[in-house]
Amino acid sequence: MKITLGCLYPDIMSTYGDRGNVATLLRRCEWRGIAVELRELRLGDRAEPDELDLIVIGSGGESQQRLVAADLNEVKGSAIREAVAQGAAALAVGSGFELFGRYSQPGQGAKLPGAGLFDAWTIRHRAILSNQYDSLTEARADRAMGDLVVRWQDRLLVGFENHAGRTYLGPTATPLGRVVSGVGNSGDGTEGVQLGNAVGTHLRGPCLPRNPALADFLIAAALRRRHGGVDLPELADDVELAAREVAMQRARMASRARRGRVILRRPARPVSPADVPTGGQ
Repeated sequence: MKITLGCLYPDIMSTYGDRGNVATLLRRCEWRGIAVELRELRLGDRAEPDELDLIVIGSGGESQQRLVAADLNEVKGSAIREAVAQGAAALAVGSGFELFGRYSQPGQGAKLPGAGLFDAWTIRHRAILSNQYDSLTEARADRAMGDLVVRWQDRLLVGFENHAGRTYLGPTATPLGRVVSGVGNSGDGTEGVQLGNAVGTHLRGPCLPRNPALADFLIAAALRRRHGGVDLPELADDVELAAREVAMQRARMASRARRGRVILRRPARPVSPADVPTGGQ
């Protein structure tokens, strides 16, 4: 068996060690005797929807988003949407998740168009500067930062979130899961988006090494798209689950420490795309 994995902008969108998500997928396929053709799709490279079984994009800051937004929207967006409609799997993490939605509005300047896969949009209410925080406590008061635990189906997913933007879901979007600990999309109790076999999430770290069930969900979907019904042999995930348990314990301790406090201020009313200007702050 063989699948094709398309990694988008590996030289730009991998700020949080997101290459580890690709490495996890490759290794878990190798352990099962599944061949993977890895295609690195960079700026200007066109994607062929019939050839991609699994699509991955990592995260980056606003400057990285600005570099790839137009290319993702104009060059690769339609192929990504078509591939997912045909059953391909996808994982979009952090600011890559933001750009898989309708758009991302930076704290300063015009909004960045997205791939339009998810009915979601992200808004940052002020520009983020590298030296604007005097302490970690001050940064945490302004950002969603820390361990994130999410209930997905009958499982718990763990990861690390670090984002100043708030992500809002449109009427056709289905959340990936419910927040158990952390902030998630906008503090409304939801985290991420799931559309068919495509997943968008704020879980970083990278997320797949500590969430083998999510990795296998993506692999199984890619196999079904290419080969039809396939049984995915189980693996011994003792190390992965032990790492996940450490993250969950850390999240429980942090939750007890900040009980009763608001991590991320919510807007006074829901924000819609119409509320966002085309440029400026």
